Amino acid sequence: GSLTHLTMELFKQQVNSFMVHIPYRGIAPAFTDLIGGQTQAMFPGLAAAVPHIRSGRVRPLAVTGMQRHPQFKDVPTLDESGFKGFDAQQWYGVVGPAGIPAPIVKQLNESLATVLRAPDLREKLSVEAVEPIVMTPEKFGEFIRADIARWTKLARDRSIQLDS
Repeated sequence: GSLTHLTMELFKQQVNSFMVHIPYRGIAPAFTDLIGGQTQAMFPGLAAAVPHIRSGRVRPLAVTGMQRHPQFKDVPTLDESGFKGFDAQQWYGVVGPAGIPAPIVKQLNESLATVLRAPDLREKLSVEAVEPIVMTPEKFGEFIRADIARWTKLARDRSIQLDS
C-alpha cells in the first residue's frame, strides 16, 4: 500500500497491463533487486532514485508527474510518452497533532514558508529532485484530503490490502 505500489497500480489500471507487485520492506532492497536484474521496473520517488540515476546504475524511463523535472530535462513524462493524463507524484509535508491553536499553526506556516522560499535551500533541494511548494494550512489540508480520496479509491478499485 505504499505510494510506489499505488503508482504502479495506477499505471497497470491505465494501460491495462500485468505487473507483479513485490512488497519490499523499504526502498533500498527494491533498488538492490532492480540494479541486480531480479526485477525489471519500479516506480520510486525521484528523490530516492537520484543517487542511482547519477551513478548510472539505474536509467529513468519517465517521470510520473505532468511536467519534466528540472534536474532530468531529457526524461519525458509518462503523459508525453503516450500515457495521457498520468499524474502521480510523491510529496512531503509538515503536519502536527490535531488541536494546535490556529495562531501557532499560522506562525509555523509563515516560518516554514520563509525557509522554503530561500534560494539557497531551494537550490539544494532541487539537486535532490525535491521542489518545494508553499501552501496555506487550509490549502494543504484540502490537498491532503483530495490525495487520500484519490488513492483510497484506487486501492479499493484494485483490491489492495494493507500489510498487517
